[in-house]
Amino acid sequence: MVYITRKERFSAAHRLARPDWPEEKNRLIFGKCSNPNWHGHNYSLWVTVKGEPDPETGFVANLAEISRLIKVHILDKVDHKNLDMDVDFMKGRRSTMEMLAVAIWEVLQEPLKASGCVLHRIKVRETEKNSVEYFGN
Repeated sequence: MVYITRKERFSAAHRLARPDWPEEKNRLIFGKCSNPNWHGHNYSLWVTVKGEPDPETGFVANLAEISRLIKVHILDKVDHKNLDMDVDFMKGRRSTMEMLAVAIWEVLQEPLKASGCVLHRIKVRETEKNSVEYFGN
C-alpha cells in the first residue's frame, strides 16, 4: 500500500461558542476563540489517499486531479470565508478543527472515490501548535 498526500492552504474566520451558553461560560470554555467579533486562521490541509501504483503510470492517484477536487469541493467554499456563516458543509456544526476535518472527509470521500482514490486521512492544522488528523469512521 502506498500513501500520497496533497497539501493545500486557506484562510478562514470562525467563532467557538455555544449560543445557548452565556458569554461568560463561552469565554471560560473556549477562551479567546469565543470572541464575539470572530477571529481567523491560516489553515493547512493535507489530504492523503492510498492504493497501489498503477502499472502504466506509476501513480497511486493523479495529484492534479486531487488538487482540482480539493479546490472545487473545499477551497472555493472556505477560503477567505466565515466557517460558521458562509460554509454549507459546516452548517449545524461547531467550527472546531476536529469538526472541520470530519466535514472535509465527508465532502471529499465520494468525489475522490469517483476518481479512483481511496481516502486515508484528512489533516487540518489551525496553528503552528494545533492540528488534528481524521481517518474516517
